[in-house]
Amino acid sequence: MNMMKYFSLSTALVLILALLLSSINAVVENPVRTGFARLQYDGGGDWYNDPEVLPNLAKYVNQVLGSFIPTDQTVVKASDSRLFDFPFVFLTGHGNIRFSEAEVSALRTWMLRGGFLYADDDYGMDESFRREIKRVFPERELVELDAMHPLFTSYYDFSSGLPKIHEHDGKAPQAFALFDDNGRMMMLYTYETNISDGWADPDTHGNPPELREIALSFGLNIVHYIMAK
Repeated sequence: MNMMKYFSLSTALVLILALLLSSINAVVENPVRTGFARLQYDGGGDWYNDPEVLPNLAKYVNQVLGSFIPTDQTVVKASDSRLFDFPFVFLTGHGNIRFSEAEVSALRTWMLRGGFLYADDDYGMDESFRREIKRVFPERELVELDAMHPLFTSYYDFSSGLPKIHEHDGKAPQAFALFDDNGRMMMLYTYETNISDGWADPDTHGNPPELREIALSFGLNIVHYIMAK
């Protein structure tokens, strides 16, 4: 797969440092730290599965960009005030998701203030995730992204389309987003691909090295894209 770099390393380093210095206005208090966090939710879905995926993504981004994103996994609930310490929050799982009214309100405020949520369907959460995100933004619709969207060429070239990491139902992979009034992406949702499956340790799912490299490369694109905005 040809994955051509579209930005210089120095540009990427500036962008990654901007994230770590909390230039994204999701961090509305003085942050105790920055980096990636995983969202814990109620409802019965296994929000906690494959705990190594965020550390592995952070290590990969650090390796490629020479950055210093913390590589330990932080877990937050939407009702936790620490949510506002993190510009990038990840959600995944199999099965049901349920947010309380307080969590719905907090997620809405956090995203409108600059927070970015990446949700990756780990098979089985699609119906409940769509229901809950509609509670967070009832006035907004999910927009399907095609490979022409800048996310797909933010750093590596995925102009051929969203990669499929896991078979699931054998359907074509899809990417959906929510945008604020200024066109900033507040949320990315990947369906029928399970990108984060490829961020797991090699022996977790038995994915071959080349598939893991593709998944991690697309993860880097996500991080790079939101920092560039």
